[in-house]
Amino acid sequence: MFDIITIGSATRDVLLKAEGFELRKHEDSPSGAEQCFPLGSKIEIKEVVFATGGGAANASVTFARQGLKTACISVVGQDFNGQEILAELKKEKVETKYFQKHDDDFTAYSVILVHPSAERTILSYKGEGQHFDLAKVPFNKIKSKWLFLNSLGGNYDLLKAIVEHGFKNKIKMAINPGSKELAYGLEKLTSLIKDLDIVVMNQEEAAGLLSLPFEQEEEIFKKLNQIFSGTVVMTRGPKGVIVSDKKNIYRAGTPDSPVVERTGAGDAWCSGFVSEFIKSDHVKSQSDHVASIVKAIQFATANASSVVTKFGSRAGILKEGDWGPWPLVEVKTLKV
Repeated sequence: MFDIITIGSATRDVLLKAEGFELRKHEDSPSGAEQCFPLGSKIEIKEVVFATGGGAANASVTFARQGLKTACISVVGQDFNGQEILAELKKEKVETKYFQKHDDDFTAYSVILVHPSAERTILSYKGEGQHFDLAKVPFNKIKSKWLFLNSLGGNYDLLKAIVEHGFKNKIKMAINPGSKELAYGLEKLTSLIKDLDIVVMNQEEAAGLLSLPFEQEEEIFKKLNQIFSGTVVMTRGPKGVIVSDKKNIYRAGTPDSPVVERTGAGDAWCSGFVSEFIKSDHVKSQSDHVASIVKAIQFATANASSVVTKFGSRAGILKEGDWGPWPLVEVKTLKV
């Protein structure tokens, strides 16, 4: 029996940092700014880091480092990059025997262009990550207290089967849906996940799903909280997070800490929150429950704050009992 099994993406990453990556503001850009370099030029790379990433794989490392018995289910190719992903997870004591291995494509690969400001642009090749095979998921062997669902490459039938398996076997579930899952649309997605124990998405994703302007933070979160029956989390990047457990609203910012690059910060926050949430499963009283949510937010923030101080999405993930130098963020609690 596992404490938690993560299901979703696993990638091989290369991070490139150069002073020649120019940042320009652009009104037509989704983020309001673009990272540019001259066409036909040769730009010197100042730093290169090879790492592994992917939402499910990153989350599994947090859970394993927090002392939870963890497995990860994902897809890799029969190539060197796939071998590296499996080898790194095994070093972290994450069970990888349920991974699917294909030889008709390459393992998912990301080139991450890191700007000196610490922001980055990710060139993502989905590769084998698009070929998650429902028939090869060993549902009869998935014995776990929790499931953590991440990007499934838009495979609706797979998400439906996993959620139904979870409900049927009384497995608690948390989800941080990927862009292709969010693309199902509000009605189709919520018909599957509205009753999961924890639902996490960032403010931009939530605004898009609800067809609301990004600036309407209060209205976005209010609607999320009405739609989903479990604990709802809306992350806001460097601005912090809003959480609801249906009895209280919790708000927290982020500590003033150094930032090298932000890859994996969202995964670190989500998995950090869920790991502490799992550890407080035994809590009964309301006061202890509130304290456990506050602690989960504080640890999640510390985990994400540590990750952004290093290159790659895993190097900074905290180990059990190690909150690092990060101060405890203030969490404001209000009645719903």
